[in-house]
Amino acid sequence: MGQNDMNNTNKIDQYRRRLLGGSAAAVAGLALAPGLILNTVQAKPAADAVSSKNRWGLLIDTTKCADGCSDCVTACNTEHGLRKIDHGLSESKSEAITSQWIRNVTLKNKSTGHTVNMPVMCQHCENPPCVDVCPTGASFKRDDGIVLVDKHICIGCRYCMMACPYKARSFIHEALTDQLAVAPRGKGTVESCTLCVHKVDNGDGTTACAEACTHGAITFGDLNDKSSLISKKLEMSGGRQLRAELGLNTGVRYQGL
Repeated sequence: MGQNDMNNTNKIDQYRRRLLGGSAAAVAGLALAPGLILNTVQAKPAADAVSSKNRWGLLIDTTKCADGCSDCVTACNTEHGLRKIDHGLSESKSEAITSQWIRNVTLKNKSTGHTVNMPVMCQHCENPPCVDVCPTGASFKRDDGIVLVDKHICIGCRYCMMACPYKARSFIHEALTDQLAVAPRGKGTVESCTLCVHKVDNGDGTTACAEACTHGAITFGDLNDKSSLISKKLEMSGGRQLRAELGLNTGVRYQGL
């Protein structure tokens, strides 16, 4: 590394420390909604700390995704209190600017005409670009592989949105009310799929999208556990990463692409 690169790196580190020591401290007690304060970013009890022993992820079998089905999207919206906001615009425009943590995507092979329908969400990368570019440390990855956003130190710069190759993050433009305790949200911050971290930490063993999928297209589990159903399915039939060439080692894998 050259001298200029080292100087630039030091400046970035100093900038992050100033923000973490200043801006973050100033908003440490910020209420994200009336009566709702997020004081910590880790829900598990101290006696049962998050560990790299686990690597939580999803396996999506696109051959089982039914045309027109949006059960996973509806379940995610309900679980986390995501609602369409009335902006006085047309239905299509209002829908486009509403936060979505999971969305249905249709891929079409131009050569063969073959189409695939599948849900896309935060891919919970082992090497997440969103974390790399975040100047405050608001975007972070837990030891168990879940990528989250700490709303108290997110400054709304949206660098993470630009860095995400999956377009999986949304920005909250409006003040929000009637939030759920399991999914605190705040105006001027970025958000995305949390892999239902509250359910993971409660030991539920599933996510809202996987639980709602009546077609058996979504499997949740521990990628580090060879005896888990998700690992057995991957061993038997394999699974592909979206944008595998980026080397991000995603926690979400797909079959049937």
